[in-house]
Amino acid sequence: MPDDARAKRNVTILVLAQAILGAQMPMIFTIGGLAGQALATNLCFATLPISLIVLGSMLAATPVSWVMQTYGRRVGFMLGTLAGAIGGAIGAYGLYVASFPIFLAGSLVTGIYMSAHGFYRFAAADTASEAFRPKAISYVMAGGLAAAIIGPQLVKVTVDAFVIPFIGTYLAVIAVNVIGSALFLFLDIPKPQPPAADAPRGRTRWELITTPRILVAVICAMVSYALMNLVMTSTPLAVVGCGFEAGTAADVVSAHVLAMYVPSFFTGHLIARFGIEKIVATGLAILAGAGAVALQGVELENFFIALILLGVGWNFGFIGATTMLAGAHEPHERGRMQGLNDLLVFGGVTVASLASGGLMNCSGGSAQVGWTSVNLAMAPFLMLAGGALIWLFLRPSED
Repeated sequence: MPDDARAKRNVTILVLAQAILGAQMPMIFTIGGLAGQALATNLCFATLPISLIVLGSMLAATPVSWVMQTYGRRVGFMLGTLAGAIGGAIGAYGLYVASFPIFLAGSLVTGIYMSAHGFYRFAAADTASEAFRPKAISYVMAGGLAAAIIGPQLVKVTVDAFVIPFIGTYLAVIAVNVIGSALFLFLDIPKPQPPAADAPRGRTRWELITTPRILVAVICAMVSYALMNLVMTSTPLAVVGCGFEAGTAADVVSAHVLAMYVPSFFTGHLIARFGIEKIVATGLAILAGAGAVALQGVELENFFIALILLGVGWNFGFIGATTMLAGAHEPHERGRMQGLNDLLVFGGVTVASLASGGLMNCSGGSAQVGWTSVNLAMAPFLMLAGGALIWLFLRPSED
């Protein structure tokens, strides 16, 4: 029976980090599009602040992975919180001077935090045994449950705390990063040892990404995350555009983020019992269901049900794909593969978030038409991921 005492201690710290530091993501995603809509001269660019956060995350993925591989997880995570605080400060200043370009610059810097945040799930697996690994990843993701509660409530308290709307929320983001950074002082993950001269160098990035199991894991992670972001980014605009209040939009996002993380308490157990591929496939099917519900109408219950399904589908698809990837490469390939994975995943998310604003605000004459376009756009990518899973399943077992 493997001793996972250290892994469980690290998981506890990472769960707390996910809960406290992770709260800034639903905060920013709730108001980023609304703030962008207030500052941008062209409404088609309303979701550009969110797109630049994801772009920053994509660009930072490989450097942040290198920092963690070279100096350890703690240094990489502290770097992320520093970037989160700086990004929040620049965003607040951009709002203060009503400058959309400055506000966008803050979003880009915030992306460095988002990139580091994405490695929490991989860090959970670093010291875990093979049996505990899927549960460790799942528990850390479950920390987002608290973030789903804390973040939107902080938005409600801070969004109108100052004369300038939204600036209080960005000041709160700074505080969250300062407070949460202390957690990483207690993290106990050994710094990776530099490889010996005669040690295996591992596969190249091309050899890794063309390995069937890795390729399918990356595709499913990209599709799950990108589609979740595509729909979630437009949700506050759609809810407000259909006649509801900004506070109601925050409630819908809160329900969505809760649905993203509540299943994490049992996703690892489901993976262990039914297998990774079945859980990923279930996640893709639930994402399709979210789109179907959203297309039925723009009543408040449609928004809530669709966004809850979107969260559950993301959870199964993304955690399943992460677990598949974690077991498909060697420890000495960790930095190379995890950086490549997040580069590709957040590259897809960047495209999705850019497309979200255009589809929502520029594909028709009303919020309802834009919302329909956003949800219809999910279909081809769900078919791509589903086809990749079927292809992997039909391959000979020795592959």
